Amino acid sequence: MERKNTKRVPSFRKLLRTSKIKLDNKLKNKQYKQQSAAKKYRKEQKKLRQAVRDAVCKKPFPLEDYKKKHAEKREEEEEDEALPLDMMDEDDLKLMEDLARKASFLTRDISSNEPVHIKKRKRDSVIEKYEKMPRRINTEPEKELIHLLPIKDKGGIIPQTMEKPVPDVAEDEEEDMEEMEAAEDFNEEPPPVLTPEEMAAQRKIKLQERKMHIAALASAILSDPENNIKKLKELRAMLMEQDPNVAVIVRKLVMVSLMEVFKDIAPSYKIRPLTEAEKATKVKKETQKLREFEEGLVSQYKFYLENLEQTIKDWKQRKLKKSNVVSLKAYKGLAEIAVKCLCELLVALPHFNFHNNIIVLIVPLMNDTSKKISELCCEAVKKLFKQDKLGFASLGVVKVVSGLVKGRNYNVRPEVLKVFLHLRIKEVELKKDSEDIAPKKKFMTFKEKRKHLSRMQRKWKKAEEKLERELLEAEASESKEKKLKLHTETLNIVFLTYFRILKRAQKSPLLPAVLEGLAKFAHLINVEFFDDLLIVLHSLIASDDLSYRESLHCILSAFQILSGQGDVLNIDPMKFYTHLYKTLFSLHAGGTNDDIGIVLQCLDVMLAKRRKQVSQQRALAFMKRLSTLALHVLPHSSIGILATNRILMQTFPKMDLLLDNESQGSGVYLPELDEPEHCNAQNTALWELHLLQRHYHPTVQKFAAHLAVGAPAEGSGALSLDLSRRPATELFEAYNMKGMTFNPPVPSVTPRRKVTPCPFLTTGCTTLSFICYVQTLAHSVWLSRGCHLSLSA
Repeated sequence: MERKNTKRVPSFRKLLRTSKIKLDNKLKNKQYKQQSAAKKYRKEQKKLRQAVRDAVCKKPFPLEDYKKKHAEKREEEEEDEALPLDMMDEDDLKLMEDLARKASFLTRDISSNEPVHIKKRKRDSVIEKYEKMPRRINTEPEKELIHLLPIKDKGGIIPQTMEKPVPDVAEDEEEDMEEMEAAEDFNEEPPPVLTPEEMAAQRKIKLQERKMHIAALASAILSDPENNIKKLKELRAMLMEQDPNVAVIVRKLVMVSLMEVFKDIAPSYKIRPLTEAEKATKVKKETQKLREFEEGLVSQYKFYLENLEQTIKDWKQRKLKKSNVVSLKAYKGLAEIAVKCLCELLVALPHFNFHNNIIVLIVPLMNDTSKKISELCCEAVKKLFKQDKLGFASLGVVKVVSGLVKGRNYNVRPEVLKVFLHLRIKEVELKKDSEDIAPKKKFMTFKEKRKHLSRMQRKWKKAEEKLERELLEAEASESKEKKLKLHTETLNIVFLTYFRILKRAQKSPLLPAVLEGLAKFAHLINVEFFDDLLIVLHSLIASDDLSYRESLHCILSAFQILSGQGDVLNIDPMKFYTHLYKTLFSLHAGGTNDDIGIVLQCLDVMLAKRRKQVSQQRALAFMKRLSTLALHVLPHSSIGILATNRILMQTFPKMDLLLDNESQGSGVYLPELDEPEHCNAQNTALWELHLLQRHYHPTVQKFAAHLAVGAPAEGSGALSLDLSRRPATELFEAYNMKGMTFNPPVPSVTPRRKVTPCPFLTTGCTTLSFICYVQTLAHSVWLSRGCHLSLSA
C-alpha cells in the first residue's frame, strides 16, 4: 500500500508569517550554488583553452636544429659505438634512409618504449591530433590538396581532402581566342533593328513579367509575413530596375506595392531595439522568430523610406544618375509617387517607427512650388489631424511647421498655416481649471498605513496596491490628463506662431490664415494676452490695409475672446460693432457670398450670445440693415440673414416696433450713418419684408412672411421644425447654390405688372447704388398698392 502524504500545503496566511531572514538565507544559498557552478564551468573552459594552446605550441623541430642541438653528443657516441656504413647490408641502409625521410622518426621521443602506431585514447584531444599531424610536401605541384573539415561517424573521424584545380593555360588561350573572334563577329554583324511595333510588344512582355513577379512577392509576404520577411528585400531590390524600357513604371509599381505591404503587415505598436541583456538571454523559438521578424521589418522599412527620400532629392536637385536609366523628365513622376507613398504612410502608420522622420520629409513639401505635391502633403496633414485623437502626431507636425515658418522668415504659402484649422483641440489645461482636473490616484504612505491599519490589513493593502500598479502600467488607454497636456503644448506652439506673425509680419500673405486661426481658437487663449491681442486686432482694422474677409476674421477673433474667458474683463467692443455695421453693405451683390458665413458667425457672437451687453437701439439698427442687405444677396444668403433676424426678434424685446410705420421717438432714421446707436432705427419700418414675400425662392418667402407677423413660435405663422430648429449658419450652408442650378417656381398668383430682372444680380455690385435702386422699386410698389405703409396689410 502506498503511504498517504500527510504533508499539508502551507496556507497564504502562513506564507505571510514566514520569516524574512529565512527567505533571505534561501535566496543566498541559491545564489552561492549558481556562483559555484559558474566558477567550475569557467575553470573547465580555462583548462580546455590551455590544452589547445599547448597543442598549438608543440611543433616538430626542424632537421637542422635537431642536428645542431645533439651534434657533439652524437659525435662522441658514434666514435665509440657506430659501425661503418660499408659493413651494413643494402637492405638495412635503404630502411634507414626511408625512416630518415619521415618527420615522425626525427621528432619522436626514441627513448620512449611506446609503439609508434599506438591506439588513440578517448581522452586525447582531437585538436591535439590534428596539430601534431605532419604536413606532407606534395611532389607534384599540379595536384595540390585542400584540407576540408573532417567527418565523424561510428568508426571514428574521417579526414576530408580535395584536389585544387589547376588552370590549363592552353584552354584559357583557346577561350580568349574564341571571345576575340566572337567580338569581331559582333562588330561585323550588328543586331537587327527592331521596328516600333516590335519594341512596344517586347516592352509589354517585359512589363507583364515584372508585374507578375511583383504580385507574387507581395502575395507571399502578405500570406505569411514572418516566414517570408526576406522577400521584402527582393521586392525592394526592384526599386533599382535597370532596364530603361520599363524602369520608370516598374519603380512606381514597386513603390506603391511596398507601401501597401507595409500598411498591412506593420504591427499596431512601435518596435524598439533590443538591449544587450535581452539579446544574451535565451528565449523560446516563437519569441526568437518574432524578434527576427520585427528586426527585419524595421530594417526593410527604414531602407524603403531612404529610397523614397533619395528619389525626392534627385528630383529636387535635378541630379542625373550615372546609369542614365531614368531621364530627368521622368524624375517628377517618380517623385510624385514617392510623395504620395509617404503621405499614405504618414496617415496610416502614426504609431509605427520613423513617423517623425516622415513628418520632417512631408512638412517642407507643403510649401513646394509644385501645386500638386503641395496639395498632396497638405491633405495628408489634415487627415492626420482629424484622426489623431490623442495628440502625439499632431504635436510633432505642429513643431515642424512652426520651425519651417520661422526658418523661412514667414515666406511660406498660406495653406501651410491653414492646416492648423483642422486640429482636434476643444479643451486645454488652463491655469484656473488646474484644480478641477482629477488628480492622479495616490497610494497610502507607510505612516498612514501604520496609523489606520492593522498588521494583517497592511499586508493585504500592499498586495492590492502592487496589483493596481501593474494594472495601471498595462492599461492601453491614455489618461485625460496626458491628453490635455499634449493639447495644451500643441496650442501653445500654434499661438506662438500666430503672435510672431502678428508682431513682425503684419503685411504678410499669412495674415488671413492667422486671423482665421485666432477666430477659431481664441476662446482657448490665456487671459494674460487678451488686452494686447485686442489692441493689435483693433489697430489692424483701423489701418484699412486688410481685405473685407480679413477684417471679418479680426472682428470674429475679438468677440470669441470676449465671449469665453473674457467675460470677466471690462472692455467695451463698440469699435468692432461700428466697423461691422459700417461694412455690411460691402458684400458682393451677385457673387457667391462666401463671406456671409463669417458675417453670420460674427452676428451670433456679437448680438445673440452677448444680448445682456447689447442695447435696444443697437439691435434695432442691425436688424434694419440686415433686412436691407437680404434684398441684394443670393437666396441662400438671404435665408441665413432672415434666420438671424428671427433670432434677434425672439431674443430682444420690443423688436416689433419695426413692424409698424408710426414713429417711436424724436428724429428721423439716418440709413447712411455709420453709428448704430445714433441712426434712430426705431423710427423706420421693415418694408423689405414686403418685397421678400414676393421673392422667387420659396424658403425666402416663408421666412419673410414669418417675420412680418412677428416671428411667432406657434400658430399659423410659425415655421416648420426643419427651419425653426436649425441655426443660421447651417441654413446658409444647406441652401448654398454653389455648383447647382435653381429653377424658380412659377408663382401661383400672376403679378399685376411685369417686373424687369434686377441688373445688379447679374453684373454684381459692391456699392450703395444698389440700395438706392431697391428703395426706388419699393416706393413704386407702395404707390401701386396704396399709401398705407403697414406691413400687416
